[in-house]
Amino acid sequence: MIAGAPGPVAGSSPDPPPSASVYNIANALTLVRIALVPLFVWTLFLDGTGWRLASFGVFAAASITDKIDGDLARARGLVTDFGKIADPIADKALIGAALVSLSVMGELWWWVTAAIMVREIGITVLRFVVIRRGVIPASKGGKLKTLLQVFAIGFYILPGPLDPLRWATMGAALAVTVVTGADYLVRAWRLWRSGDGAS
Repeated sequence: MIAGAPGPVAGSSPDPPPSASVYNIANALTLVRIALVPLFVWTLFLDGTGWRLASFGVFAAASITDKIDGDLARARGLVTDFGKIADPIADKALIGAALVSLSVMGELWWWVTAAIMVREIGITVLRFVVIRRGVIPASKGGKLKTLLQVFAIGFYILPGPLDPLRWATMGAALAVTVVTGADYLVRAWRLWRSGDGAS
């Protein structure tokens, strides 16, 4: 320590850690997931078992990036507000494109797609409405919801007699989607009210 320089004040909190740059590998993987959506849809609409398996491969690769970018962001301190917003948007783009495409192809009931998409779009809009009060990060229930949706859609994409498995997993995904949607509404209301109290 330099002579005469003031030392740390007793009881003072340490300086906050520097915020992560938005230009990092975790956010890059999120953008890759968004870029894979058109490729996934294109392969899904092509005829043939080979193209169907290729579409499943693209969907699986895009879904895996969700796990990787989240783990990297937490392990390397790369969590950013951009990532907190872009990551769920990337998930919704992939899931939404898959659900709508399957319904257009007549392989999934439209009411299931509508119920899930209303929840997903509604929560995304809600995130932006309350963003000035704070960011609502993904909850454990939200992560379970995404996992169930990914597995259910994957079973629908795969060829073969998998109907019972498809219906069961999609039913579970739909139930968790509705429950977590209600939980986000409560969390957003509490965040909004806490902002009112602080002001």
